[in-house]
Amino acid sequence: MLIGHIKEIVRHPVKSLRGESVKETKVMKYGLYGDRSHAYLDETNKGDFLTITQFQEMVQYTARFSGEEAIDKYPEVEVITPDGTVYDWEDIELIKEIEKQSNRKISTRKYSPSYVPIGPIAVEHILLATDASLNKLEQLWGKDDVDLRRFRPNLFLSLKEKKPFIEEEWIGRRIKIGSEVEMEFVGHCKRCMIITVNPENAEKDPSLHKTIIKERNNNFGVYASVIKTGDIQVDDEVHLLD
Repeated sequence: MLIGHIKEIVRHPVKSLRGESVKETKVMKYGLYGDRSHAYLDETNKGDFLTITQFQEMVQYTARFSGEEAIDKYPEVEVITPDGTVYDWEDIELIKEIEKQSNRKISTRKYSPSYVPIGPIAVEHILLATDASLNKLEQLWGKDDVDLRRFRPNLFLSLKEKKPFIEEEWIGRRIKIGSEVEMEFVGHCKRCMIITVNPENAEKDPSLHKTIIKERNNNFGVYASVIKTGDIQVDDEVHLLD
């Protein structure tokens, strides 16, 4: 059954930095190619991942791949700072800037294109959200337009039938994207303080999180596991399988 099409594909080459919207990419066993494949570690806090939770200004730094995707080696990873300066993600000047801004000692970690661990980098393979649910959330919040980047989904679906939160009814079922890729919905996405941080100015507003807790039991978006890998692109049809 046709349920919609892919409106946007977003991957985050560096964990907790702003992601990049791409027209096409590969779906690997772990999720989108290179998604959260690189990370900054907080050596001030026992080497845990540095995230927006500790340093909310991370939302203003954009990470992107520069070059063609390859299975044996990632393209170079560039980071664009809030003032527009472009660095290699491991450039010492960038590291110094993040250390100064976050007041933490930073190191780096990256994984191979064929393997990104599930758990330390992400809860599941893919996070998916829909246009109908985002529009409904804007009504429930009643404050401003809700920036999709607050929720950091990999796939943003435009639904054929604009029924808010219908994706939650699909948990336990599979979808097919394009001609190759299949995924199975496995659970709700429980939300944390990250969604309170405005991606544009890094300012916090807890009222959005409070709205989701009250109206949606703290759920927004659904997780999916990859069943069949392959290539996807924007505008690919999405079918719910029997």
